[in-house]
Amino acid sequence: MAALETILAPDFVSHPLRAAGIGAVADAWARMFASHPDIQLSVEDMLVDRDRVAVRSVLRGLSNSVLNGAEPAPTMMEIFRVQHGLIAELWGLSSLARPAG
Repeated sequence: MAALETILAPDFVSHPLRAAGIGAVADAWARMFASHPDIQLSVEDMLVDRDRVAVRSVLRGLSNSVLNGAEPAPTMMEIFRVQHGLIAELWGLSSLARPAG
């Protein structure tokens, strides 16, 4: 969480969160860590093309996961736009079930 200011642009935009700014990301991840303190994100694939980075990752350690791997771990597909060495924009999809809201 402390590293967010060193990797995200000040005007960072998260399209999945429909939010801008580092604070929106920090709040979202803080809620995730509070709900799932053992969560781990593993990058499975990363592709880079100029200012775009595509990442396929897997989430493990969710507190509501099915034991013994009976259900596949949630995956995320994200595309990041990098500008001046910082992540400026994010698009993404996840198979993580979220409560309706």
